[in-house]
Amino acid sequence: MKAQDIVKQLQKRLGSVDFTYAFDQEKEQLRLQHTTLQQGMTIQVSQVVAKYNEKQEAAIEEVVYTVKQTFQAMQSEQQQGFSHAPTIYPVIRATSFPTSSKEGEPFITTEHTAETRIFYALDLGTTYRLIDERMLTSLQMTTTQVKEAARFTVQGLSTTTKRDEVAGNVFYFINQNDGYDASRILNDSFLQEMRQHITGDMTLSVPHQDVLIIGDIRNETGYDVLAQLTMHYFTVGMVPITSLSFIYEDGALEPIFILAKNKVDKENHES
Repeated sequence: MKAQDIVKQLQKRLGSVDFTYAFDQEKEQLRLQHTTLQQGMTIQVSQVVAKYNEKQEAAIEEVVYTVKQTFQAMQSEQQQGFSHAPTIYPVIRATSFPTSSKEGEPFITTEHTAETRIFYALDLGTTYRLIDERMLTSLQMTTTQVKEAARFTVQGLSTTTKRDEVAGNVFYFINQNDGYDASRILNDSFLQEMRQHITGDMTLSVPHQDVLIIGDIRNETGYDVLAQLTMHYFTVGMVPITSLSFIYEDGALEPIFILAKNKVDKENHES
């Protein structure tokens, strides 16, 4: 299915009563604007196409669900304001991700690695909203309090993993589809616990928002497998982050650059 076909499907399912549509063919981006709320969101259609090739109609249904839930949350915010006891989580994004909202309000962020940055999200149940500076007054919180709350709540997320073994290497996947899978990379106690069970090099990968891959790399072939895994997930993710992986050692993240088959180059980088 082509990008234009995806756009037509979204228009059909979302309708024209609540939304106006503007499709940028060059960038393959669809801008949705809610006619009542006067707020909008941008969908990277090329990512939906890639996911459609893998999941078919389920990929479109996921986008429609996300759009509806996001605007319902916006409407609830306008009518009721924020909860006095908000639940806040950290979320990982690529460093290329915009640091300000569409309205120009700076998001609350923390530097993480050269490839990733930490944002903070107000959990709204079926969706979440990235926290910008304007929201601090409504939340009755400071920037420091937001970050401290996120550090605490991420430790309460489930760390159940699925295990797979390839060519003598072991890979663990966290894929709860709760919007915070990649955020588990910030749970230091969990990472330290995993390190105790890993006999080879411990790697961490956050190719997109909805997966964290932990590798127990025991031979050189493992790095080739890891590169293929991360590139695949990076390609099909709705919110891609980075195709690079990281060596985890002593609480630090060191990006891995796989230059050629069975050859690995490392560049020091603090997390």
